This record gives sequence, C-alpha cells and structure tokens, in this order.
Amino acid sequence: MLFRRKPLWLLLGLLAASPSLAQPIPVIPGPPKSLPGPPALEVRPDHVQRYNDCMRLARMEPLRALPAAEKWIAEGGGMGARHCVALAMFQSGKYAQSAAQFEAIARDMGQDRPGLRAELYVQAGQAWMEAGAADKAAAAQSRALELKTDDPDLWVDRGLSYAAMQSWPRAISDFDRALRLRQDDVEVLVLRAAAWRNAGDPGRALVDLNRALSIAPDHSEALLERGFANLARGSRDAANADFNRVLQRAPAGSAAARRATAGLANAGAPSPAAPTTPPAGGKR
Repeated sequence: MLFRRKPLWLLLGLLAASPSLAQPIPVIPGPPKSLPGPPALEVRPDHVQRYNDCMRLARMEPLRALPAAEKWIAEGGGMGARHCVALAMFQSGKYAQSAAQFEAIARDMGQDRPGLRAELYVQAGQAWMEAGAADKAAAAQSRALELKTDDPDLWVDRGLSYAAMQSWPRAISDFDRALRLRQDDVEVLVLRAAAWRNAGDPGRALVDLNRALSIAPDHSEALLERGFANLARGSRDAANADFNRVLQRAPAGSAAARRATAGLANAGAPSPAAPTTPPAGGKR
C-alpha cells in the first residue's frame, strides 16, 4: 500500500461495538493525517523537478502548495499538477475535494497503467473516509479492486468502509478475502473478529481471536478484542483475565492500557495497579 496504514487500535475504532452489546471499544484520536503520493505520474521531462518540488511542498506546507499547483495547472502542468493539487487538498483537510480530484485523475488516465489508477482510487477512498463518506469510499475502493484484485490491503480497506457503515456481512466477506490472500495475518483476524462480534456472533469472533493469539500470544489488540467478545458472551471472568493481561504488559497510559481499563469498568471489575515492569513483546 502507498499510504500509511493507521495503527490497528485506530482501525478498530471503525468497528466499535453496537449499542445492544453495550461494550464499546473507545475511539482514541489519531495522529495527524498523512497521505504519501502513489508512484510518480508520468510528466514531461522538463516538469519532473517541478512535480517533485510541488509534491514535497504539498506534504509539508499544503496551504502554500495549493495555489502554486493551481497556477501550474493553468500553465499546462497536466496530470502532475492535478495530482499535486489533490495531495495539497488532502493535507490541508479538504478531504471531499481531494477525493474527487484523485478519482478524476484516475478516470482521465483512460485504460493506461491500471496499477497506478488502482492506487489513485485507493487514495480517493482514504480521502472519502476522512470526509466521513464511507459509502463513497467503498465505491472508490471497489474501482481499485476491479483493477487489482490480488491485494489483501485493498480488501481490508473496503472492509473497514463497510464496517463504518455497519454493514457487517460485507465487512466480514472482505476480511475473508484478505485472509485468503494473506493467511494468518493477526491484524486482519482481529478486525474480522470485531466484525463478527458486532454482527452478533461473539462465538465466531472468539475462534478468530484464539487463532490470532496462537500466532502472537501477547498481541494487545487481540487480547483486548477477546475481552470484549467474552463480555458479549457474558463471560466476565474470562474478559477480566484478558484485560488484566493487557495491563500487565502495556505501558501505563497507553491506548491499550486505557481500553483495558475501560473494559474492566464495563465488566464491573476494579482496575488493578499499573504494571511496574516493562511490557512484554507483542504488537500495540
């Protein structure tokens, strides 16, 4: 993938539990958004340096880059200038306008370079998600998948868009496809488990989580999600054990520690003392 994937704990925020389960995964604000560009668009040889400079400025100072890129369009900058405009829009928080630009560039490329067009639709999908338009994100990601069906990250992206729409069967189906392409991916197993739990089947969620934890026994997100799945089944002792394992390993004040504490509060159990030893290995 050509953009920076968010940490798993942020992605799980899209799969927050439904009110009927009353066991939400707290959504924690993420770091500043960043969208690196796809492989360089083909530009005239005399425009290559200008394109590179424009893209660099778009990432660092998008409000300065935007008028410069728009001026370049008027001067015949073509696709390169339009791509710089799209990136500057994204970096300056104009997500919907950015998404529309990425899609327009992909369409205007015709049938050339399907891999690059797929990545432009990927970027459009991310921009639509940042704009809060999960349905448009899923549509853009579907166009990307038409061009690049063998990329597991694309299936995960669309699954997350469906999850944001609470379309759990479609989210699960896309996570299934991702796992066929990249078996035993712990993070995708955790995402599918969260979708199963939201779909009202914590038993299926536990199957995925036990599989994930057999691969990565100290994976904090898997332990947290298993705790919430156990709560959904009414197994409070098992849930508490998972939350306490996270607190024994996660740094005090970390996202994982805060959510484990919230899980214990939901389970009606007291929070234990913060760990005094360094956390064990495992993803966080």
